[in-house]
Amino acid sequence: MKILVSADMEGATGVTWTADVVPGTEQWQRFRRLFTGDVNACVAGAVAGGATDVLVNEAHSAQRNLLLEDLDPRARLLTGRHKPLSMMQGVDSGVDGVVFLGYHAGAGQEGVLAHTYLENSITGVWLDGVPASEGRLNAALAREHGVPVLVVTGDDRACEDARRYAPDAELVAVKECVSRYAAVCAPPQVTAALITAATESALRRAGRGKTAVAPHRVEVEFDATHLAAAAAVVPTVDLVGPRRVGFDAASMTLAMQAFKVVTAIAAGAVEGIYG
Repeated sequence: MKILVSADMEGATGVTWTADVVPGTEQWQRFRRLFTGDVNACVAGAVAGGATDVLVNEAHSAQRNLLLEDLDPRARLLTGRHKPLSMMQGVDSGVDGVVFLGYHAGAGQEGVLAHTYLENSITGVWLDGVPASEGRLNAALAREHGVPVLVVTGDDRACEDARRYAPDAELVAVKECVSRYAAVCAPPQVTAALITAATESALRRAGRGKTAVAPHRVEVEFDATHLAAAAAVVPTVDLVGPRRVGFDAASMTLAMQAFKVVTAIAAGAVEGIYG
């Protein structure tokens, strides 16, 4: 049984602040250890549930955050950029289930460090007309490959979001959102036990199903008109409002590839403190 862990950092145990997840800061160094602890708890649960191969895909920022030297030796780590499927690299390698670890609410929603891909330039993303977090986008990609979402961990708002896009998944709220930069946090000893138990239990649902390739529409709204104008230069991407672009794709894989291009161009168009 092969399990993929898509590991993001904003939803990890204790994380509440920008410096907690920005590479190079003192706080980031501290929370790398807590983040790795969450991953190890998940690996322990997966192995206890019958997994024989656990692939951990780093999914945060430059994707070089987890401490390999502290990783559970029963797992393998996919680290670094750039990956064709980004946060979901490995979902097409015959895995029997995926865990969304350390996930967060989407852009324009309440939640600790809530965003979708870009930290503060995107105000909303819609997949087929429905507000979409990174979790919803990645769950659609998993469905395309017939891979069930087994577990989602993050703050309570991330878990509420997951109930809508992965209703059968085990949910672990490692903290309760107070504001974008504040939360009531459980200590790592507590969250580790919760993550391990949820993952072990969820492994009963592991197993690939039928693939479900279908066309999708994605719309992205920015906080400034020039970002939308920059993204609309991409062929197939249309300006559908002053700050909003949209595009259609024949599959979720193609939709995510186009989304990566749109967000990369928009990020490159941000100019200093004026955005």
